[in-house]
Amino acid sequence: MSLSGELIERLLRLIPEDAPVLDHVVPGAHAFVVAALARRARGRVWVLCSGTRAQEEIANDLAHWAPDPLFVPEQEQATPRDAIPDPEIGAERLAALERLLAPGGIAVATRTALEQPAPDPAGLAAARRELVTGTELQPETLIGELAAAGFQRVETVGVRGEFAVRGGIIDLFSWQQELPVRIEFFGDTIESIRPFDPDSQISRGEPGTCSLLLGDPASARTGPLADWIRRDDTVICVECDPPDGIEPDYRILEGSAETGRIGDWESGFFDPGFGGFEAGDFVIDEAKRAVFARQLTEWIAGRWLVAVHCVNEGEQERLRGLLGDAGVDTAKLRFECGPLTRSFARADGRFALVADAELFGRYRGTAAQRLRHARATRRASRALIDFGELVEGAPVVHVEHGIALYHGLKEFPGTAGAAPEEFLELEFAEGAKLYVPLQHAYLVSRYVGAGRKGPALSALGDARWRKTRAGAERAVEDYAAKLLEIQAERAERRGHAFKPDTRWQGEFERSFLHTETADQLKAIAETKADMESARPMDRLICGDVGFGKTEVAIRAAFKAVMDGRQVAVLVPTTVLAQQHYRTFKERMSDYPIRVEMLSRFRTAREQRETVERLADGSVDIVIGTHRLLSPDIRFKALGLAVVDEEQRFGVAHKEKFKNLFRLIDVLTLSATPIPRTLYLSLMGARDLSTLETPPANRLPVETVICPYDERVIRDAVRRELARQGQVYFLHNRIEDIERVRDRILHLCPGARVEIGHGQMEEEELEGVMRRFVEGESDVLVSTTIIESGLDIPNANTILIDRADRFGLADLYQLRGRVGRSGHKAYAYLLLPRDLLTRTEARKRIEAIRQYSSLGAGLRIAMRDLEIRGAGNLLGTAQSGHISAIGFDLYCQLLRRAIDRLKGKRGPRRTDIPVDLDFVVTREADWNAAPDPAKLPAYLPSAYLRDPTLRIRAYRGVALAADLAALDALGAEWRDRFGPLPAPAKHLLDLARIRIEAALRRIARIEARGGKLMITRNGDYVLLGGRFPRLTPPDPLHSVRQILDFIREL
Repeated sequence: MSLSGELIERLLRLIPEDAPVLDHVVPGAHAFVVAALARRARGRVWVLCSGTRAQEEIANDLAHWAPDPLFVPEQEQATPRDAIPDPEIGAERLAALERLLAPGGIAVATRTALEQPAPDPAGLAAARRELVTGTELQPETLIGELAAAGFQRVETVGVRGEFAVRGGIIDLFSWQQELPVRIEFFGDTIESIRPFDPDSQISRGEPGTCSLLLGDPASARTGPLADWIRRDDTVICVECDPPDGIEPDYRILEGSAETGRIGDWESGFFDPGFGGFEAGDFVIDEAKRAVFARQLTEWIAGRWLVAVHCVNEGEQERLRGLLGDAGVDTAKLRFECGPLTRSFARADGRFALVADAELFGRYRGTAAQRLRHARATRRASRALIDFGELVEGAPVVHVEHGIALYHGLKEFPGTAGAAPEEFLELEFAEGAKLYVPLQHAYLVSRYVGAGRKGPALSALGDARWRKTRAGAERAVEDYAAKLLEIQAERAERRGHAFKPDTRWQGEFERSFLHTETADQLKAIAETKADMESARPMDRLICGDVGFGKTEVAIRAAFKAVMDGRQVAVLVPTTVLAQQHYRTFKERMSDYPIRVEMLSRFRTAREQRETVERLADGSVDIVIGTHRLLSPDIRFKALGLAVVDEEQRFGVAHKEKFKNLFRLIDVLTLSATPIPRTLYLSLMGARDLSTLETPPANRLPVETVICPYDERVIRDAVRRELARQGQVYFLHNRIEDIERVRDRILHLCPGARVEIGHGQMEEEELEGVMRRFVEGESDVLVSTTIIESGLDIPNANTILIDRADRFGLADLYQLRGRVGRSGHKAYAYLLLPRDLLTRTEARKRIEAIRQYSSLGAGLRIAMRDLEIRGAGNLLGTAQSGHISAIGFDLYCQLLRRAIDRLKGKRGPRRTDIPVDLDFVVTREADWNAAPDPAKLPAYLPSAYLRDPTLRIRAYRGVALAADLAALDALGAEWRDRFGPLPAPAKHLLDLARIRIEAALRRIARIEARGGKLMITRNGDYVLLGGRFPRLTPPDPLHSVRQILDFIREL
């Protein structure tokens, strides 16, 4: 029998059959007792909890004691009039309801979840539809069913409840599936069903089935979820009352004093008290662990069954070593891998279960094993700026003609009765118009500058644009040369080459309580490779708020300390210093590593002691503000500097970094994301790692824009406190911040409200922050001191007073303070009522709501001034050139310049003119006069109906840098739109000619009357003194001849 089964059997022998009230059950044992009672149940077991946090803890722990407990989420909503329910939580709830249709199992819910409306079970069961490969189904039938069920027909499927139709392909995103699916028909037969990534739109695998609920989770609600409880089901209330009309079978209580009655069974459980351990000084922790080791030894001597629960094998391995060193006979302990939130023991049963998180004093978020759908795997980079995404009325850049306004697509009649043809309409200075055919759309990109001022439009046909572009090219060339010179200079210096990872490094990394994203693992590997090189590291880690940059820095710091070197972590604010201090100390608490902090949160005496210990080497890691740059700071053996939020330091401080850290490894962290185009451009000249994947369980923050209204504030605060969460209230005026606190206390009696701002005494501010972090206060009314640094998963509502006074990038950073757990988070942007009618403020705030997706910091950056990221990386001197020619073109020029200076072969952009007289590139011309002697090469409108998709497709062809990219593009079209028609295949063939020609430094290719004229190095390529001839029989054969000829050059 398994350990869990053995313990449950022991407990069942102790609980009387007729004991509906179980008393003195310590919180750590709640799930254990529930699992035991579930063994006696006939139908489904419903576990009702007092709130979401308790629900997640019990569901988390139950996963160890019972098979696959079902977490039933509440349908969260900001306020009925201001925000809509999150579709992901709605989908999670609907998927849970679908599982509830089957009998048996354990469902964990809150009273609120049971009181919320839910579809009728019979109606939900009737709405289920299973699609299987190979079955007969008319596409029109499925389209009709989807429309009738409330699915919205769109061009591109991105969110739940949408479907798209393209020929014999139907894309749909159902309410309960992890990913949308692509259903391909052959006639009236389903030929394939495959899931696809909603961001990249590319298929993944082929499961062959799709489960559909042909209903909208927001509709067909007929009663509370409590109606789903059947007569033979068992209801267990854990520290809460049931909904009206529900009589629980069991009540689990911590103590009976509050209930006014004595329990039917005194549990005898007790809390061993290990939860009082907090991460702190290693020496103090050692003393605490000695007490723990003595307790274990006593239990072992008394023949207790002692099980130690570790979150993973890395923790287990480390704990065995620590306990063995402390003299504990670890062979007589049972080590288990699995979730356990808190420790508990029982004397008469002679067993104890110990949670490793309590032993090490670590904070562990208890997000249950909830159905989190594809949002955890989506790459945020897909959602970032697309320079091919043109916005009507916005400025664009035409590579050859300059800056214009884009006025959308215009249709012109085709020749000789052919179908109308679409063009991009561009307006230049003095109202001059240029109409660009769709196949040349790649020449046009969205304009993004480096300042708030709009660009001046170029004069069509004027030489000034060419001069501006040429000047920018020269500046870019100089800048690229400077970057490479700095890189070469650093490469010549000799720093410290760190040794390969130690065994402790492996243990330390395996003890990480979360699953690393692929981006994190890549960034960690790149950082370690740099550290092991003798060349001083200078790596920049870019990522959105909360995407895991700190863990990369922590692992690098641990590696440095393992090699006998000290680490300096430099941060811009005292609050961020405090946060990092706690995080580093917590992560390293079970290793002999001394972490200290230097900031105004420390007394003069404490600072003096830390400075002395840095000099004698007894401090391994120091976290501090610019105090670390003071002349009195001396390190015994500094090996690594981590600079967080570098852009928030002044120029003078940055100069000090350069001098102080010249020969040591430097890791810079930036929460202002770097635009991907710039990342690709700089890749050859700067060591960059980007974190683009959101961590699992992160939900986008729901943004509510509303006038300042005390009812909204009251409801938002009460609602968050009701789910046992915490609230930030941001008020950026110190003069009247106390008045704001008093109003919140008046609106929400009983709430624990505190104030935090930069003018408070150090000790007072530290106390405020510590109490909020540890959950001892409910609402923190503060200035922008919280903009970076505080990482509190339990704080999931932020109210920002006078949101109009902040820039978009600032609002985005502030909003990033919430939404760091599995809970839905809310950001209320409070505006003066009259401002809501003003276009500019409203537009800026709407952008925040628009970009609510995870990882959208980049798009925010593009909308509001930013290129804070580009400005920081490139410097103000380059900002003028970015404004002059636009960010996209600037990045293209920079990338080419770096490649050229590094001697790379082949330009990145294959814009070589290919002019073949037997090729027709306009659909209208081909439709007007089809000719078997000519070759159609375009994207047919019947194949790609949406003009926006066609623009992107043409742009993709034009920007494909190599044959692999071109093949990937063809595969994507085949996957998304079906088999390629002949003109689309021929378009890719022409692109192959351009790419092959670019690789061989060919400048131009023409074909006239069967003669092939290729220009290279200023001369024509001749055969026997003549132009090569193209021989019939057909134009496709001629294309193959051209390719063969180019490949032989």
